[in-house]
Amino acid sequence: MRAAVTVDTEWEHSMGKKSSQGPRNEDQGGISRRGLLIGSGTAAAAAVLSGGPAAAAPGAGAIIVAGAGPAYTNARAARAGGGQDVLLVNGRIHTMDDAGTVVEAVRIASGRITAVGKEAQRSGNSSNRIDLGGRTVIPGLIESHTHFVSLANRPGYHVAEWELAKDVAGVLAALVARRPEVPEGEFLTAMGAGTPRIFAEGRMPTLAEIDAAVPDRPVFLYQNFNGPARVNTLGKQFFQSVTDPSVAVADDGSITGDAANFALYHLRIRQSEQDKRRSALDAMAFSAKIGITLNYDQVLFATPNGTLDPSAYETQPNDGLRKLNHYRMYDPYLSLNREGAAYVRLWINYLHQQGYIAALGGLDKQLPELRERLKNAFPEFGDDMVHVRGIGEWAAPFAAPSNPNGYAVWLEAQRLVAEAGWHNENAIPGTATDQSQIEQVVSTWESLDAEYGIQHLRWGLQHADHATSEQLARLKALGSGVSLSGFRWLSGTPRADGLPFGPAFKRTQDSGIPFAIHEDGVHIAPHNPWFALHYATTGLNVLGQQINPGQQITRHEALRAYTRGAAWFTGVDDRLGSIEAGKHADLVVLDKDYFTVSEAEMRDIRPVMTFIDGSIVHDTGVVRGRRDWQHDSDHVFDETWWQ
Repeated sequence: MRAAVTVDTEWEHSMGKKSSQGPRNEDQGGISRRGLLIGSGTAAAAAVLSGGPAAAAPGAGAIIVAGAGPAYTNARAARAGGGQDVLLVNGRIHTMDDAGTVVEAVRIASGRITAVGKEAQRSGNSSNRIDLGGRTVIPGLIESHTHFVSLANRPGYHVAEWELAKDVAGVLAALVARRPEVPEGEFLTAMGAGTPRIFAEGRMPTLAEIDAAVPDRPVFLYQNFNGPARVNTLGKQFFQSVTDPSVAVADDGSITGDAANFALYHLRIRQSEQDKRRSALDAMAFSAKIGITLNYDQVLFATPNGTLDPSAYETQPNDGLRKLNHYRMYDPYLSLNREGAAYVRLWINYLHQQGYIAALGGLDKQLPELRERLKNAFPEFGDDMVHVRGIGEWAAPFAAPSNPNGYAVWLEAQRLVAEAGWHNENAIPGTATDQSQIEQVVSTWESLDAEYGIQHLRWGLQHADHATSEQLARLKALGSGVSLSGFRWLSGTPRADGLPFGPAFKRTQDSGIPFAIHEDGVHIAPHNPWFALHYATTGLNVLGQQINPGQQITRHEALRAYTRGAAWFTGVDDRLGSIEAGKHADLVVLDKDYFTVSEAEMRDIRPVMTFIDGSIVHDTGVVRGRRDWQHDSDHVFDETWWQ
């Protein structure tokens, strides 16, 4: 293991009306469908990039999003092909436009879609022509509620692919695949992504199994928010050697209770800035590999104290995977973005967790961090790769009137955001039998709209699992949207009363409100969107049980929620969410036809090629029979390929 280093780097991050006629195929003809399941990934060519040191850190409390300088602009243009014309043909391209048009061709230039359908084949030249071989193409998926920054800061050589494994053997295979890239003495890690319930055996690999797969590198597997964890022999030896705090490791390699977080702490404090940049690139690669082209980040849990000193938020032994210094955790991503090396879009909400703190005094002294944020930062600020959206997934911890002090602070937080004219979100699911918390949010927002006018700000209700039809209608009248929890498949079980576990996908669809579906990775659930799409259309949990009766929606409706709906929710429907002329060229070529495969196969869909801003950022090689870059594999992002 390398010596401990300080972790002080540099701070801060139209829902069109659906045609009742369903999808329309503009370009009729014989299009073959192929099912190709081939795993591998890539990043866009970035040989022009420099790996120079990051700029000096701004002062405490500064809120900065990367800007565009000459190096940034040139690198971005180079990655986008410098205006090169690309024609994709012989595909089944679901544009997700208002009419649900399906076309055979799309033309891209300078990162934008310039034409679709027959017009794409008539215009421009065909010197750079890619034959899709009849494969299904969809817009890039937009994850409308994620904690992606955690995945982008994972210590060690992280294996996000473990969430795609169906059993212990699959987990071990993912570790083995990454092993050749891990230097001697460095950790191989896999963290978060829910629970072992996703594996057939319902358990983690044993120490002996991990040793057999990876005997010569320390391995650390960590579940959910706070563990437990499991290590192999080399990992056990390392953790038994550390102190301050010490880590208790059982004979079988399990690390439980507080010790799991202590172990995580020891890996985090040994991360260098280079390690974090590699982790951010790895996270981008995995996102592109599963078809997500924009991550709408809801941040991580902040320490709810009253100080504005960033040093007070440095990593602590008990923090767990869900907490990082929220003033510093975007630094690696931002440094990459300044150099033009960030290639998956990151939209950022600022989460505020300061509830009532008696030591601060009266209400006008509460919420110091939120007040400073609203005075000193800009909403909707950034570029097309990293962008500030607003406040969420909450401005202050939710509290009901039965908690007078907590309620007063929550209400004041909503008022402050409305007064400042920022986008605002609350994460409230409700239950099948109690929607009172959702009602509190809706009625409060109605009052604020009457006073400040919030309809143009697109305030959002996250989760919203059990919002009633009446509540959805009122939210729609407020210009608001909802993002529904697609991760319920993982922990949900059939209710004894037969009511749906949620969310109410069909009720929401029928309401006409703009809505998105999210997976809410990367702690309580995987990042993979195909699990959420499967759940929305089937209602089946991980065990194959029906837990959401009567609330299924069609595959087209679910995909629309993950593209057009998510684009509306994140405020980018004018430039993303569909494959239409003038929009950014974010699109995904699939290995299976999402619209016709079986329910079981839908969960296993993987992109064979992903475009972001017109650049190929993931490519298995099956479309063209080749890959264009020497660094084209799942995980080679150690930066040596572009330094």
